[in-house]
Amino acid sequence: MYLGILTSHPIQYQAPWLRALAKEVELEVYFAHRPDAAQQGEGFGKSFSWDVDLLSGYRHRFLKNVSTRPSPSSFFGCDTPEIAKIIEGLQDDGRRTTGQQVSGQSSVVSGQRPRRFDAFIVCGWHLKTYWQAIRACRRAGIPVLVRGDSQLMTPRSRLKTWAKEIGYRLMLQQFDGFLVVGQRNREYLAHYGVSAEKMFFAPHFVDNDFFRQKAETLKSQKTEIRKRWGVPVDAFCVLFCGKFIAKKRPLDLVEAARILTAEDAKNAKEGGKPSVHLLFVGSGELGELLRARCDVVFDAENSAEKQKPETETLKVESRGRKAEGRNLPDSVSARPRATFAGFLNQSELPAAYVAADVMVLPSESETWGLAVNEAMACGLPAIVADAVGCAPDLIEDGKTGFTFPTGDTNTLAIRLQQIAEMRQPGFNLSHALETKLLAYSLKTTTDGTLQAVQQFEAMGLVKNPI
Repeated sequence: MYLGILTSHPIQYQAPWLRALAKEVELEVYFAHRPDAAQQGEGFGKSFSWDVDLLSGYRHRFLKNVSTRPSPSSFFGCDTPEIAKIIEGLQDDGRRTTGQQVSGQSSVVSGQRPRRFDAFIVCGWHLKTYWQAIRACRRAGIPVLVRGDSQLMTPRSRLKTWAKEIGYRLMLQQFDGFLVVGQRNREYLAHYGVSAEKMFFAPHFVDNDFFRQKAETLKSQKTEIRKRWGVPVDAFCVLFCGKFIAKKRPLDLVEAARILTAEDAKNAKEGGKPSVHLLFVGSGELGELLRARCDVVFDAENSAEKQKPETETLKVESRGRKAEGRNLPDSVSARPRATFAGFLNQSELPAAYVAADVMVLPSESETWGLAVNEAMACGLPAIVADAVGCAPDLIEDGKTGFTFPTGDTNTLAIRLQQIAEMRQPGFNLSHALETKLLAYSLKTTTDGTLQAVQQFEAMGLVKNPI
């Protein structure tokens, strides 16, 4: 089988999938954009490059992006006309020939036509480059699959929802198959008329072995990691990992922790200290407001490592309430203790998962939430808002974590308290977490992809090379 894949840019979560597929089929991967460090850091407020290898183990090529504003974040940000020519056999990249390949490369023989793809996968439909490939596949008669993660619970205006009811039913007919990442994605496709026969389970996953092994290595250092970040050894440590932006709703976690902190303070003995401690990993535009609402004990991005004076805190609070457009407590009393570890790269993340007792993802708009997979692979349960895409797939209440109504900070506080009680000595969640991830793994996704392509072959959609 000769398979082509087009994706926006190198993504840390896709690289293991591409490597695994390259071991099973002849694979060509095309990237529409090569982001620089600044673009990679959009939303984090800082520039960075991933510290893990994203490109080895499979053949790949970066296409020429002719967009006036190159970016994987907007429809016209990835414009690659040559992908259509490559798919239709009108342009050769020096490797796609019917001749013998040596060391992953081949010479273009005079009069020889490029080899035809047996099937082609696009990783979404939200970029111009994808439609350039989709239309080319239709013209060339090459089966085309799509792997996306859209879900119905993503907030949309009534007008946009109405427009999609008509447009998406027609648009989705352009695909021969769909690689489904989870339950919400399956429901989304079914809603717009996609039949079950066209859906193949290829779930969202992370490199479970990578995170599990890293966590196992670091477990013996948990006390030292906590001390480095100012987290008391006996504290109930709650992790938020991601961009500090409005749709992630990190302020909901602060409010839920404030409720617990106030309750703990009321019940504590003289001289006692609240047990809940927030651990923030990441950065973004809400960083200042988050710090203002917490009793910051460690801040990797502020060498002073001390809380702002109360007058300055109140000013930040006022700006935050105005920016969010909702009422929030004026009081800064019972601020939960917090550590801001800053942005951590991929290989550094397991330390945060090991240090914490639970991870919280309170987002109001999250197609999946792969940080939850990472946490679970490290043995960490998760509490997620019901709007988060992975909720019905990964969360079993009381076993792998809990869900709560998006924006309901009182229920979130209750869920945190439940996890705190469950984490007492003698209660082990690791078996349930490991069992859950068996289905959300690299193997499952690779097998699902191969099943889809092989079914095309069985149906006679795959044709002989040109």
